Amino acid sequence: MGKGERVEARLTMVERREIEQAAKLAGESLSAFIVLAALQRAEVVVTQHATTTVPTEFFDRLLASLDEPDEAPALARAAATARERGHMTVA
Repeated sequence: MGKGERVEARLTMVERREIEQAAKLAGESLSAFIVLAALQRAEVVVTQHATTTVPTEFFDRLLASLDEPDEAPALARAAATARERGHMTVA
């Protein structure tokens, strides 16, 4: 596997020394250490943005409401409007 694209970062001397020390302690190159740390942080951020968290009682009420039959007039109107505009077909 060849080398990938290059990314640069500006660090203070203190930041660089701390990262170098951590990389050495982990037995990794500075580059590998930085890439792994960035990937771990990226995974956390992407997961946070892809996840919706709601209070337990809200979730329980939502599930309960899905089990109860309902006329849902607003939803029926929205579906009718979508059908009229040709945005939705009924199979």
